[in-house]
Order: sequence, then C-alpha cells, then structure tokens
Amino acid sequence: FAAEPVDPDDPTSPWLTASKGALRAVRKVLGQSDYTAHEGVNTGGANAVYWVEIVISRPDGLVVVRNLTRGAKRKVPEVTEAIEPDLLYPLLRGRDVQRWHAEPSAFILLTHKPGMRLKAIPEEEMQQTYPHTWAYLKRFEPALRERPALKRYFTRKSKNGKVIEAGPFYSMFDVGDYTFASWKVVWRYVANDFVLAVIGPHNGKTVIPNEKLMLVACSNSEEAYYFCAVASASALRMAVRSFFVETQIAPHVIRRVCIPKYDPADPVHRALAEASKEAHEAAAQGDEPRLREIEDKVNALAAKLWGLTDKELKEIESDLEGH
Repeated sequence: FAAEPVDPDDPTSPWLTASKGALRAVRKVLGQSDYTAHEGVNTGGANAVYWVEIVISRPDGLVVVRNLTRGAKRKVPEVTEAIEPDLLYPLLRGRDVQRWHAEPSAFILLTHKPGMRLKAIPEEEMQQTYPHTWAYLKRFEPALRERPALKRYFTRKSKNGKVIEAGPFYSMFDVGDYTFASWKVVWRYVANDFVLAVIGPHNGKTVIPNEKLMLVACSNSEEAYYFCAVASASALRMAVRSFFVETQIAPHVIRRVCIPKYDPADPVHRALAEASKEAHEAAAQGDEPRLREIEDKVNALAAKLWGLTDKELKEIESDLEGH
C-alpha cells in the first residue's frame, strides 16, 4: 500500500492508504459533497429517561410506556407510566442498522418540536398541553439537571453570579430541522466499514436516529435512495475507509467526497435511486445472491458519476476486499 494526504497541499490533512492503482482512482471520488451530515439526537447521557417501550395503548388516547434502563450509564429507576403519544417517535439505534436495511426497535420521547431546533418545549406549554408527559419528566428532574451537557449549554451565570437557565431541564441536544426529515440516510458512527441504509416514516411517524448514528436528511425517498447508493458504492466506501480514524466514521467524512445533488432529470441518478430501492428490498428479504447482483450494478452506475474506468473500478474493488 501507499499513503498520501487527502489534500496534496496540506500534509496535516487525513491520509489515504491504498495500492498505488487504487489511490489514483480514489482521487476521482474525492471532492466537495453537496450534502451535509449530522449526528443523531443526544440525550446527554439520559437514555434511560428518554428511551422507552410502549406497553399498551389506552382507550383514552394515552399510551403506557416503560423506560429502558438496561445498560444505561446514568442509573434511574424503571417506571411504567401513561403519557401522551404526541412526543413519542420511533427510535433508531446503531444495532438497528445494517447495509441496505434499518428498522427501529424502540421509541424516544422527544421534548422538542419541528422548527424549534435546540429550544425544547417551554415548561408552561409542557404542563398545559402534555400534563402526563410533564409528570413523567418531573420524576427524573434531579437526574436530568445533573447532566454536564445541560449545565454547559443551557445554563449561564449573570453578572452577580446567579445561575440563569436558558432552557427547560429536559432539553435535549443535537436537534435540528434535519432531525425531523421524513427521509434520511444513516450510518453507524462506530464501525469498521461505511454501512448505510435509508430510513423513512415508520407507521406514519418520523424515525429519530440516536447519537450513535450519523444522518443525511433528504427531501424525498428518491433522493434518499440515490444518496445511499452513491455512498454505498465500492469507490466511495474505499475513499472513506482509506482515511477515517480507526472505527469512527463522523459526519465530516461526507465533506471530502464528491456526491452531486440528486437530479431527477439525470438518468444515472434515477437508475442509482431505483437500484438502491431494489437493494433495500433484497436485504429485507435476505436474498444475498440478488443483493450482490444489485451492488455490482450500483458500483458500475456510481463509477459513471466519477468517470472511473473499468480497470480503475477493479483496482478499487480488489483493494476493498483486502483492506
């Protein structure tokens, strides 16, 4: 293998490692992405408060939930309580994502609304509109106030030294407009390969990835399937794997690779979106032979985006297998 910096003019930039032939080919994949990635929602170490399972839906419209405390870093009591369903969303965790397939396995109580970003629902509104949810959160108030992130981002001191709260005690972190996008492409932050999948609405509700998942928000399903195909192509996976740090694939890796904005008028873009959708269907069915055929198709289509020759694509695929 050979090594050289991603930016030839900056030896302190991340370094690519690959065979010499693959390095030349990977150079064609590097560039400026038209997409931005973000981290999923972060509870500030209070997953055991916000992550729940639904026990039963009651006739009065409330749902009985039980918080998930197993393996939680911050210990809180397990409770079973009725709350309003409005702020409950399907939760997607790292364990829920495989290549071409993602399916939520729990729920998250999200105390922010679309458009509010890092501003949580005001306490007065929470008490009046969601009284049962308010009562549930109040049970955990001491633990929620002890979160270092809450103290850092949602409290400040006045000139006379008095502590002023800049947000409710149940505020959450890494919440933005992208959080509520109906269609997203996600990948695991801790992984030894760039494993992506599309996630759309689940039972009519937006799926919320946690902080162990990175996400790219898309405007519709076609764009999401397209992005997932391009990012899953062997050439781009090789580019990412050749310079990410150990097993951490952070959002910034997207900035260094060329992923053009989805253009529905471009036949290659449409073909990539369709192939990606087929790959998700094959993965859901566990049809490995069919999936391998589709992945070969994705690789060939994506190669056209970057002007890769057949020889260059084979160089990359050979390196990827031996990486």
